[in-house]
Amino acid sequence: MSMDTDKLLYRSMEMGDIPAIIAIEQEAFTSPWTEDAFINELTNNMFAKYLVMEYRGELLGYGGMWIIMDEAHVTNIAVRSDLRGKGLGHLLLEQLQRQAVSYGAARMTLEVRVSNETAQHLYRKFGFQPAGIRPRYYSDNDEDALIMWAELDADRLKTGERWN
Repeated sequence: MSMDTDKLLYRSMEMGDIPAIIAIEQEAFTSPWTEDAFINELTNNMFAKYLVMEYRGELLGYGGMWIIMDEAHVTNIAVRSDLRGKGLGHLLLEQLQRQAVSYGAARMTLEVRVSNETAQHLYRKFGFQPAGIRPRYYSDNDEDALIMWAELDADRLKTGERWN
């Protein structure tokens, strides 16, 4: 799929997006979230903020986070498998950070599998630094999670300056 990334649309996730989100979840993760988990996030979690990335009405990816006080905790971020490696994850994370700043967050955290070097490389580009390990965090194989934190550069995110 060839696309003009300037024409990507970012919007809040809606209930009608969940079937497409579940398909992306199942492609991306060995322990994907369930439909009920997303419904709960959208209806019962006052901290949850989820967005989707669209191009010409087609859902390409999504990201979610919890905003608690001045911190944003990324819960998940994924792009369709046929579109990976095209910089869309980069754009999605950039948009999540912008949204976090708009909600008053000054820092962002996430957990990532210790074996997922591709994701860790992306996160480091955005200033995330390792801060610890959550032993046996992932229930599918008891893999450890690397905890990463980043300070959010509000000025950079508000001006739209791009990360490298």
